[in-house]
Amino acid sequence: MRPEVLFPLFAPVTALPGIGKRTAALIAKLAGPRVVDLLWHLPTGIIDRGFSPPIAAAPSGVVATFTARVMEHLPPDRARRPYKVVVSDDSGSLALVYFHARPEYLMRILPVGETRVISGRVEHYGDEIQITHPDHVATPAEAAELPRIEPVYGLTAGLTPKPLAKAVAAALDRAPALGEWIDPAYLAHNHWPDWRAALGAAHAPENEAALEADATARRRLAYDELLANQLALALVRAHMRRRPGRAITGDGGSRRRVRDALPFRLTGAQDRAIGEIEADMAAPARMVRLLQGDVGSGKTIVALMAMLIAVEAGAQAALMAPTELLARQHLGTIAPLAEAAGLRAAVLTGRDKGKARDAMLRDLAGGAIDLLIGTHAVFQKGVQFKTLALAVIDEQHKFGVHQRLDLQAKGKAVDLLVMTATPIPRTLTLTAYGDMEVSRLDEKPAGRRAVHTAVLPLARIDAVTQAVTRAIGRGERVYWVCPLVAESESVDLAAAEDRFADLEQGMAARVGLVHGRMKGPARDRTMAAFAAGDIDLLVATTVVEVGVDVPEATVMVIEHAERFGLAQLHQLRGRIGRGRRESTCLLLYAPPLNQVARARLDILRETEDGFRIAEQDLKLRGAGELLGTRQSGLPEFRLADLVAHGDLLDAARDDVKMIHDRDPDLETPRGTALRTLLYLFERDAAISYLRSG
Repeated sequence: MRPEVLFPLFAPVTALPGIGKRTAALIAKLAGPRVVDLLWHLPTGIIDRGFSPPIAAAPSGVVATFTARVMEHLPPDRARRPYKVVVSDDSGSLALVYFHARPEYLMRILPVGETRVISGRVEHYGDEIQITHPDHVATPAEAAELPRIEPVYGLTAGLTPKPLAKAVAAALDRAPALGEWIDPAYLAHNHWPDWRAALGAAHAPENEAALEADATARRRLAYDELLANQLALALVRAHMRRRPGRAITGDGGSRRRVRDALPFRLTGAQDRAIGEIEADMAAPARMVRLLQGDVGSGKTIVALMAMLIAVEAGAQAALMAPTELLARQHLGTIAPLAEAAGLRAAVLTGRDKGKARDAMLRDLAGGAIDLLIGTHAVFQKGVQFKTLALAVIDEQHKFGVHQRLDLQAKGKAVDLLVMTATPIPRTLTLTAYGDMEVSRLDEKPAGRRAVHTAVLPLARIDAVTQAVTRAIGRGERVYWVCPLVAESESVDLAAAEDRFADLEQGMAARVGLVHGRMKGPARDRTMAAFAAGDIDLLVATTVVEVGVDVPEATVMVIEHAERFGLAQLHQLRGRIGRGRRESTCLLLYAPPLNQVARARLDILRETEDGFRIAEQDLKLRGAGELLGTRQSGLPEFRLADLVAHGDLLDAARDDVKMIHDRDPDLETPRGTALRTLLYLFERDAAISYLRSG
């Protein structure tokens, strides 16, 4: 149950004075539907009303405050003209301009002959000095109470600054004094105010510096959010460890036979990861481990070795892939190796129907299938295992947490290994996967060649087409990825179809097209034809997973590379360089490049290290855009900036370890405050994992 002290913050914004349904809907769109959401909506700028020049000396475009006498009202002489009020001081006159004015209201606040203090943005219109819709009109007595510096908040269409500022002020009035959840020594070391004072200071910045991420109040609030995140993850992890598991060990026979069948030796990173997984599976607690590895770093073999441990222990293992294409590719890698070890691997996708599917499901339930590779189809109710001991999930960010749990529910005390080919910066790993142990594959398998990356303007597309023609003439294959035009598949598709038509017409080559709107069988046929060498040049949109392993593909052309994220460009580049020939990635851009796009293309040209690229991507784009927080399952932070507050994340992690050692059930006075913190940042679910409830 949420503590009563927080009830006022989790009320709807309509509970605030003067907030009706229309304004509430706009606030909900901008910040969120509850009072607490307004607290997290921090100012993005300030207006300093301290500049008070004579009217005649006021420059255009600045916010200024004047003390002036009201001279006359000039109602419009025809419709759609503005209402003007002329005011003056000793230096000159100023026109206050109002559209859609209510004359009686203006007469009341600006009576002729009276002195008023007026503040707003100055504009010069011909010879006239104007302020359109002044921010403030007050008597000299009222003006003494106006803040000299006002916060500026992000807005949405239809919501103006005044009602929003009023709503935020009312939300701040509702913020209660809460028990201190930060370690006293750490609080004193940082000279931080308490939570309520920090919130007040963050919403009342005194200068531009107070808006920065390293401002005292903002660092305090960022730490609160990171502490809630790390504590919640620690509680989930502790809960997972306490859940009954089983020790899964094998005799190593199947693994030896598979190693003997491999045409290469495993890398040191692969051996290290297999050792970590083996130790986890042998422990009585459930394994929850993340395997991070770049494209082509050999994750599938590591996953297979983990699956073989389960089979050696007399059980079954399942591998989930986000697309049918990827599932069948995994089967292509795993099936021959499983056969060498005397085991049976099968694939299950949404396309499998009828008697063949029924027979396979009977074999799975009877234990005749050792390794199942599949898509979302595996989650279906009719899919039953005899004894599932290990679930492997590939491309973790394409699956939700509930799907992870659904797969684990297919067996008893199932160990979990999740994999991602998207290199994730350390800070994001800590915030998104802090409930998991992490293994990293940071070496490339022997034989993987470096990819030469060139950055060229789109104007050189004819030269690129000629280079592609030469490569095809040498028996090589080429990917041509079309631009990310918009968040619209139809627009992306149109761009790909146009490029496909141009290339098919202009080149003596067999050209194929794949895109996200094709039906599975048609897409698979095209991909298979490319892999078999029946297609030389594959035009693709980014919607499709160009996930097939084609060693003969040596050229990757990416049009409008400036529109892609670094991680996405790096993933696409990883599709080549898998064979013995030199490979080239050509990044075509439309000038002029902005600073971020240039930095992105430069880092890609400099390095193939996915983890370095991911760190750079985080710096350039911020965490929110890196993987797309909604689709990746990454937490969205309202107050913390993972680039600016990385040191606070480390401190929060260390503090949580200490909390877990000293007060695992959060029963001390500080523990009670920490429970409130979890509710405040809506990490409520973690509280249910406490042994004491």
